[in-house]
Amino acid sequence: MKNLLIPILIGLMAFLYIFIIPQEPLAMKVVFKLIPMALIIIYAFRKLPASPSPALRLVVIGLFFCMLGDGFIAVSFVAGLGAFLVGHLFYLTGFLKMADITKLRLAAIIPIGLYSWLIGRQLIASIAAEGIGMLMMPVIAYMLVISIMALSAILTGSKWAIAGSLLFVISDSILSWNMFVSGVFYSDVFIMTTYYSAQFLIACSLSSFGKREATITAKSEVIRPF
Repeated sequence: MKNLLIPILIGLMAFLYIFIIPQEPLAMKVVFKLIPMALIIIYAFRKLPASPSPALRLVVIGLFFCMLGDGFIAVSFVAGLGAFLVGHLFYLTGFLKMADITKLRLAAIIPIGLYSWLIGRQLIASIAAEGIGMLMMPVIAYMLVISIMALSAILTGSKWAIAGSLLFVISDSILSWNMFVSGVFYSDVFIMTTYYSAQFLIACSLSSFGKREATITAKSEVIRPF
C-alpha cells in the first residue's frame, strides 16, 4: 500500500485539477496544475536506482522542464512551448543513451513521420490563415523534437517509455488542434488526462531502465577478465 500512496495522490490531485478547480483565479489554477507534476517528479526520484546513470538523470530533468512548461504556458504560449521543447530534448537524449536499436523499432520512423506530416500540414495551414506566422517556426521545431522524442522512446524498447511518449504526442496533438484548427469537445479533459498519464508512465520507465542497467553491469562484471 505504501508503494501506491504517491500514485494515488497523483491521481486524486489530477482529478481535482481537471474536474474541480475553477478557471479563476488563475494563480490557484496554475498551482493545482503543478501539484500532480511535482508528485510525479517525487515518484520518479523514488524509481531511480541508488546510483542513477546520466541517462536516467536526463529523463528526470526533462520532467522538471515540463513542469516549468505547465506554469509558463498559463501566461505565455511561446515560453511554455520553449520549456516543453527543452524537456523533450532531455527526454530524447536520455532515451537515445538507453536505446537498443532493432530494425523493427527503427521502422517506427515511418508511422511517426507520416502522422507528424499530416497533423503538421494542417496546423501550419491554420496558423498561416490566422495570420500568426510568428508561431510558425516554434511550432515546427516543437513538432520535430517531440516526434524524435517518441521515436527515441520506441528505440529503448521500454513499454512504459513508449506508452508515455505516444500519450504525450496525443495530448499535444489535441491541444494544438484545439488551439489552431477547430474546437475539440472536452479538450481540457482529454489534454490533461493524456498528459498526466504520459508523464507518470515516463516516470515509471525509470525503474525498468534502472533494472536493465543493473543487469548489464552484473553481466559485464561476470565476463570481466581477472
